[in-house]
Amino acid sequence: MPAATPLLQSNTGKPAGRIRQKNEKAIIAAAEEQFARHGYKGTSMNTIAQAVGLPKANLHYYFNNKQGLYVAVMASILEQWDGSFSHLTAKDDPATALGGYIRAKIEFSRTRPLASRIFAMEVISGGEYLSGHFNQDYRDWFRGRAAVFQSWIDAGKMDPIDPMHLIFLLWSSTQHYADFASQICRLTGKSSLRKADFEEAADNLERIILKGCGLTPPVRG
Repeated sequence: MPAATPLLQSNTGKPAGRIRQKNEKAIIAAAEEQFARHGYKGTSMNTIAQAVGLPKANLHYYFNNKQGLYVAVMASILEQWDGSFSHLTAKDDPATALGGYIRAKIEFSRTRPLASRIFAMEVISGGEYLSGHFNQDYRDWFRGRAAVFQSWIDAGKMDPIDPMHLIFLLWSSTQHYADFASQICRLTGKSSLRKADFEEAADNLERIILKGCGLTPPVRG
């Protein structure tokens, strides 16, 4: 996995202390909510400062400007998403590994739906602030993930499919339950999606995707 943007460092580049880490984590969480609700243009550093309960001057101590904070939010999202994907290796059992990844991504959609929506809005708008992240290192990382899938195919562990399209399917299907939750609720007559709904989604996605790859879903108690 390529090195992510360091989120919890001081302006001097030195490792952050625990108090700083706690404050930056709170700022990123508040910024995540504001950016998700109002978009990048509709969010100000002042509203984020008010949301987190810090003076605006203190906010600038941690993040120089709105763009820097927005990029930090993006990096936080991708760090968690990509981290669970980076651990897959050619030695893994594909059914177990893919099933676990599907469930990890669904859980992210359940616990951090606003983060997923921010990312979706950024990509739909052209991904200007992601250009620094989607660089050659990231492309190499992506090809490395596809190579793991190809190794499973070459070893006869799963059916021959295009690894890149499988990755796109894994990403889009799991994030759908965060990005389009309002659509799902309207179509199913639910007021909101509960934990059981996400678990049911994970069960079905695991079954559909794994069987489509010629794999037997793991038995879960």
